[in-house]
Amino acid sequence: MTTARETFEARALKRKYGVVGSVAARYRMAGYRVEVLEGGAADFVARRRGEGLAVKVYSSNAPIPVNVVEELASYASNNGLRPVIILYGAGPRLAEDALEKVRSLNVSVRRVRP
Repeated sequence: MTTARETFEARALKRKYGVVGSVAARYRMAGYRVEVLEGGAADFVARRRGEGLAVKVYSSNAPIPVNVVEELASYASNNGLRPVIILYGAGPRLAEDALEKVRSLNVSVRRVRP
């Protein structure tokens, strides 16, 4: 069950940050505390009950390059977080070499439909 405060914060995230805010709002509604980062390897950090996630959101149709996966994994390991890549919509996909790197670095990949 979500509180009125969580709903208010989720709507504010959607309004302010667009696609990234929409995904961050889903995490907020699931009970995570969300901190949106400007620039850098991760788009936002979500924390709940000692668990932390570094999340990168992609919505373009271009394949995701390997260096982005490596940067996210490095950022997450330096900050004690788990790396997560969100593929927003039906368009984004991982390149073959990036998929191998995702498996070797234990990066979670999730697809979110709008």
